Amino acid sequence: MFLLSIILFIGGIALFGVAFMPFITVGFVHALVFALGIVAVCLAMALPIHAKSGAKYQR
Repeated sequence: MFLLSIILFIGGIALFGVAFMPFITVGFVHALVFALGIVAVCLAMALPIHAKSGAKYQR
C-alpha cells in the first residue's frame, strides 16, 4: 500500500508539472492533465488513511 501511495504521489506531482509544459497546445488538455494530477495526489493521501482506519472491519 505504501509503495502504491508513493507512486501515485510522485506521478501526480509529475502530472502537475507536465500540465504546464509548452508542448501541450490544446487548452482542455492542460485542465485534464492537471485534474488527473489532483486526483492522483488525493488518492495517494486517502489510501493509507483509509487502510489504517480499519475501514474493512466496520461492517
